[in-house]
Amino acid sequence: MSRLIIDLEALHHNIETIDGWVRDHGATWTLVTKALSGHLDTIRALQALGVRSMADSRVDNLRAIARISPGFESWYLRPPRLTYVRSVVEVSDVSLNSELQVIDEIDRVAGALGKTHHIIIMIELGDLREGILPGSLIGFYNHVFRLDHVEVLGIGANLGCLAGIVPTVDQMMQLVLYRELLQLKFNHSLRLISAGSSALLPMLLEGRVPGPINHFRVGEAVFLGSDLIHGGTLQELRDDAFTLEAEIVEIKEKSLAVQTDGSGIATFEPVCKEEFAPGQRGFRALLAVGQLDTDVKALTPTNPNVQLAGASSDVMVVNLGDNPDGLKVGDTLKFRPAYSALVRLMVGKYMPKIVTPEVGEFKHLVSGRDPLELSPAVPDSAGPTTPGPVPRKGTVRAGRTRHADSRSPVGDAERELREDQDETT
Repeated sequence: MSRLIIDLEALHHNIETIDGWVRDHGATWTLVTKALSGHLDTIRALQALGVRSMADSRVDNLRAIARISPGFESWYLRPPRLTYVRSVVEVSDVSLNSELQVIDEIDRVAGALGKTHHIIIMIELGDLREGILPGSLIGFYNHVFRLDHVEVLGIGANLGCLAGIVPTVDQMMQLVLYRELLQLKFNHSLRLISAGSSALLPMLLEGRVPGPINHFRVGEAVFLGSDLIHGGTLQELRDDAFTLEAEIVEIKEKSLAVQTDGSGIATFEPVCKEEFAPGQRGFRALLAVGQLDTDVKALTPTNPNVQLAGASSDVMVVNLGDNPDGLKVGDTLKFRPAYSALVRLMVGKYMPKIVTPEVGEFKHLVSGRDPLELSPAVPDSAGPTTPGPVPRKGTVRAGRTRHADSRSPVGDAERELREDQDETT
C-alpha cells in the first residue's frame, strides 16, 4: 500500500541537534508544527520528547496539541484574521501581528476573557510578506504599549518565506537596533527578537547570527533536515524522518518517447524534462500516488535508477531504465519529500501516516533518556528579562562562535527610522 512513514528516532535526533545549536547561541526556540497538520501520533511523540513550545498556523491544530500536551506554550503564526481573533486569543499564548486594528481587537477580547495575550510585532525587512514598515515603528509601538491586555513580547521578521531572499547579518542587525531604540525610548524591556527560522540555521552554524537574535521558529529543518541556503541537508541532521512509500500498480516495457505531436492539454506540468529518441524503450511503473496526494515534482526517489516521468491527479509514472531489477506489481518505491510535498501528504486524508516505532514503544524508549525540555519563551511574572538557557555540557561545537552583544549607537537607528519615514511620506 502507499503510505507515509514517519521515523520518530530521526525526528528526535534533529530536534536534539537543533536544540544544542540554539542553546549554544544562548537562545530559545519554538517548534513549528504546521507541516504535521495536527497528526496526533507525531504530536504525542513530541510531547514525550519534552517539546513544550509549539507554533502552528491553524487553530484546530493548536487545539489538538493542547489536548495531548496541556500547558504547552502555543504560538499562532498566521497574521490573525479580524473575524477570528477570539479563537486565536483562546487557544494561543503568542501571536505575530502587524495590524493595529487586529491588535486592538485582541486587547478587547483578552480583557473579556480575563487574560493577557503576548504578541510579536512583525517588521518588514524585504520578504514582502507580513510586517510594518520600519518608519512607522515608533507610532505603532506607542499605541500598542498603552493597551491593558496585550503584552509586547518582542519584535520579529520573516525572511525567505515568500520572496525567497537569503537572510543577511545587516537585516538581523536592523532588528537589534530597532529593539534597542524602543527599549530606550519607552523605558520598557522587549524580551525577544524572534527572527530565527530554518533559513537562518546555516548562518547560526557559521557563527554569523548576532547574539541579540534570541528566538528561533523552526519547522522544516526539524522534519527534513533542509539547508535552505546552500541546498541539501544541514550537517549533523537527518533527511529521512519522512519517507513516502508508493505502491506499484502497473509495470511494463513501453516506448519512452511521445509518439504524437501532442496537443498540450495535460492538466499538470510535466515532471521529466529529458527527451527520448524515437523508438527508445524502457520499463515504466505506475504508482498509486498522484497530484491529489502530493506535489509530485518535489519528490526524490531514494533509488538513483528511478526517474520521475510525470503524474496525473491519481497516479505517478516513473522510468526504471532497461531493467526493472525484479520489481513487480504490489512492490513499493520510496521517495523523500521536499517541504511542498510533505505538507500536502500530511494534510491529505487519503494518505495513511505510520509512525515508527509505535508511539507507546517510543515513549518507553525515550523515558530512559535525558528530556530535551524545550523551554517556553514567554516569561512568567518572575522570569528574567532576556532568555539565556545554560548550554548543555559538551555541546559547544567548533566553528561556531557567539557574537558579542555589541551596542550600536541609538542615533543611527533613529536616523534610519526617519529616513524610512521620509520615503513613505
